[in-house]
Amino acid sequence: MRARVVLAAALLGAAHSSAAQPAAPATPKNAIPEKSLAAEIRAAPAANPPPSPADAEDAPADDTPIPIPPVPPRIANSDQYDRCMDMLADDPSGAEALATSWRGGGEAASHCHALAQIELGNPAAGAALLITLATTSQSPPGARAEMFGQAAQAWTMAGDAPRALDAATQAITLAPEDPDLRVTHAIAALALHQDQAADEDLSDALDADPKRTDALVLRATARRHLGHLADAEADIDKALALDSENPDALLERGIIRERRGDLAGARTDWEKVEDLSPDTPTGDLAQQNLALLDAGPRQ
Repeated sequence: MRARVVLAAALLGAAHSSAAQPAAPATPKNAIPEKSLAAEIRAAPAANPPPSPADAEDAPADDTPIPIPPVPPRIANSDQYDRCMDMLADDPSGAEALATSWRGGGEAASHCHALAQIELGNPAAGAALLITLATTSQSPPGARAEMFGQAAQAWTMAGDAPRALDAATQAITLAPEDPDLRVTHAIAALALHQDQAADEDLSDALDADPKRTDALVLRATARRHLGHLADAEADIDKALALDSENPDALLERGIIRERRGDLAGARTDWEKVEDLSPDTPTGDLAQQNLALLDAGPRQ
């Protein structure tokens, strides 16, 4: 069973953020969830003098709690495994205790243990466990690819972009036609400023499903980084035609508008993001960009 993945408001966050230096879920479908990955690779506080809203690209991870996929991929069939997986969201400590005390649980116990570590706020530990499991597992290639994909997301959450990209590369090697894993790979590539590779991944994902707003927004970010503003704008227009109140798309459109000198349009988009997504990573990034607009250009 497929798990839902997150778009990467985080990566988007990094890419969209106006306030940081390096480090963009729409919801892809294979991994670790409803915290925008962009909050992972998100922006640092604005400095003096303030940069232009479109200048910053990526940034370090924060301490926001890390959620578990609502439907993580299953690699075994047993009542004990199902019980452990079902506990992850509401009782990760209980899931960890069950997994570590499960004699003879094998890969099923290891998988639940890894996801419990992520949910408990230990993404690096969870990622390492998932890598070991995916490498040694006797499961079919598709299931192993899903686990590498989950590991990639966990490494992203831990702020380790190189390991995230390596895990995502192993995932798409096992399942090259999987559009969800292509999105996961693109997120890792964007974090390392490999924008052309991200563009290619996202184009593959959109060939499979042209209506994926997450992929459209991420590709717009990659294309903006590459200096292809017209193509980026076209992707954002498509995303907003599908979902006119998509906060990530509005955040990115605001950055494109700012780049084009349309500060009033940028402000309108970012204020709408604040209204639509208060107290979220995407909303925080819009707020940072608005603060930089208010501060005015660098002297």
